Amino acid sequence: MAILPKSNIVKSAAKLRLFCKKPAQHQSVVAASPASSHALANQSDEVTTSSLYPPAALDDVLIKPMVEAALIEDLGRRGDITSQATIPAQQQAKLILNVRQTGVVCGMDLAILAFKLINPDIVFSAQAHDGQLVQAGTTLATIEGNARDLLAAERTALNYLTHLSGIATATYEVTKQIHALPTQITCSRKTIPGLRILQKYAVRCGGGTNHRMGLDDAILIKDNHIAIAGNISKAISQAKAMAGHLIPIEIEVDTLTQLEEALSAGATFVLLDNMDNSTLTKAVKMCQDYADKHGVLIRTEASGGVTPEKVTDIANTGVDFIAMGYLTHSTAALDIGMDFVA
Repeated sequence: MAILPKSNIVKSAAKLRLFCKKPAQHQSVVAASPASSHALANQSDEVTTSSLYPPAALDDVLIKPMVEAALIEDLGRRGDITSQATIPAQQQAKLILNVRQTGVVCGMDLAILAFKLINPDIVFSAQAHDGQLVQAGTTLATIEGNARDLLAAERTALNYLTHLSGIATATYEVTKQIHALPTQITCSRKTIPGLRILQKYAVRCGGGTNHRMGLDDAILIKDNHIAIAGNISKAISQAKAMAGHLIPIEIEVDTLTQLEEALSAGATFVLLDNMDNSTLTKAVKMCQDYADKHGVLIRTEASGGVTPEKVTDIANTGVDFIAMGYLTHSTAALDIGMDFVA
């Protein structure tokens, strides 16, 4: 299985960091990173302060085109005509960014960039960072600057924050369920087109791991590949001939008979698709027995319609990974709002 780690709208985003104050220590936050999710889960449900570090942030060069496109979409042909009609051109304002539900923050850099691309003179004072578990009512940031510009960027910033924080929160809640087990939670390629690197980053912020980023990361032989190739053995043989030593190969199987054929053909990563828990347990045992007999490492992944309610039972079958498309296509947004204070 391939688990892979980790107005002024056209102005350069390279100035972003110069205008952004560093996050202050906040007494109602606790970091939740891929390395720390199990430790957090061992704590009580009460949120406490922690000095753990967030996942590595995405580079501005990756996120700038996305934020620019979102702002252009929202500004349309004439900009924010409501603010132009109701707010004096030089009016200054201060907004507070508050989270209204307990959850894991994700998308702060995108929010900052949304404001800076509209007006680099806006001061965004962050009080939280991506990967932090925050209580409802926590202030994530204060934002000060030209009132029209603040409101022009507000929705774009919130769209990123609420969506990505929802994914990070859902991932954290799932990983917390199985913190005592070795099974890892991973996502899939079932992402919103154009948002994949952001959604997968959000999964990492919540303590999960990433499956393939794209079709070129690893070879994953699925049912249609097998059908067109002719059979499992032929598909694996052809994949090995092409892959070389750096490209992992995983094969999807639906039955124990297919699993037996895959193991005999030399498969070392197997995706156990849409199997019930009893069959998953038998499949894991088959893989363990084969690995012991032949002295090889075989990893297993459960996939297919996995929801949070099913995770613990699936993890108890002994699989190494649980793939959840749910994390990127079905999670609810986290409630985050921006309020005028001065």
